[in-house]
Amino acid sequence: MPDDSTLDELVATWTLVAADWELVGNKTGATRLGFALVLKFFEREARFPSGLSEFSDVVIEFVARQVHVPSGELGGYVWGERSARGHRSQIRDSFGFRICTRTDEETLIDWLAVEACPIDQRGDYLLSALASRCRYLKIEPPGRTDRILGSARAAFEKAFCDQTLSRMDLERIDSIERLIADATETGLLAELKSDPGQLGLETLLREITKLNMVRSLNIPVTLFDTASPRTVEAWRARATRAYRSDLLASPQTVRVTLVAALCWSRRSEITDAL
Repeated sequence: MPDDSTLDELVATWTLVAADWELVGNKTGATRLGFALVLKFFEREARFPSGLSEFSDVVIEFVARQVHVPSGELGGYVWGERSARGHRSQIRDSFGFRICTRTDEETLIDWLAVEACPIDQRGDYLLSALASRCRYLKIEPPGRTDRILGSARAAFEKAFCDQTLSRMDLERIDSIERLIADATETGLLAELKSDPGQLGLETLLREITKLNMVRSLNIPVTLFDTASPRTVEAWRARATRAYRSDLLASPQTVRVTLVAALCWSRRSEITDAL
C-alpha cells in the first residue's frame, strides 16, 4: 500500500467526513483511533488491513490528530478481538459490502478463468483483477486467494487446451503425438528448443530443413490467433523446458497444446529469420 506522505494525499484519502464521524460515534481511546484507521483503509482498499504494519506513521499521526487520541495509544487496539470483528461488520455494512461465500468464490474463479487468465496468468495481475472484481461486486476479498487463483488457472488451462485440440483434426494431432514419441536429443523437438547458432551457410541450410519439417506438421496458421501473445509465449516457454518424459506424463490435451505452441511460434520465427 502506498505511503500517503504528502499533505494533499493525506487530506484526500485520510480525512474523516460527516458520514465517517457518525460511524466513529462515541468510541474512545485506542478503539476510536483503530476504528477510524480501519474505516478509511477499507474506503480506499475495499479490504481490511491485516494489522498495524499496513499503516505508515504519518497516516497514523494524521488520523490520530483528527480523533483527538494520541497515536501511541493505537497499540491498545487488538485486531482479532470480538469488538474489532464487530467494527469490521459495521464498516462492511456501511459500504454495502458482504463477506465472500463459497458460492462467491466459485463465481470469482469462473470470472478469472474467462476474463483475466486469457490476458495474463501472473500472480500479481490476477490478484489485482480479483481485487477489482470484488470491489465491483461489493464483496470483501476472500482469504483463500491461492486456491482461487490456482483453480482459475486450471480452469483456463483446460479450456485453452480443449479449444486448441478442437481446431486440429486427428491427423495433425497424431503427427504431434509421433513427434513427441520419437523425440531424441537430435530430433526436431530438440532442434526447435535450441538456438540456431552462428550465422553461416550450414546454419541456413539447417534452418530451412527445420522449417520444412515444422511445416509438414500442417499446424493451422490461425491456431492461436485468438490467444494473447503472452499466453502463447508462456506455453512455448513451458514446452521448451519440458523433457520428453514430462510431455508423455501429461494429459494428451496438455502435451499436444505445448508442442503445438512451440512449433507454431518457431515456424513464424524461423520464417522471419530466413
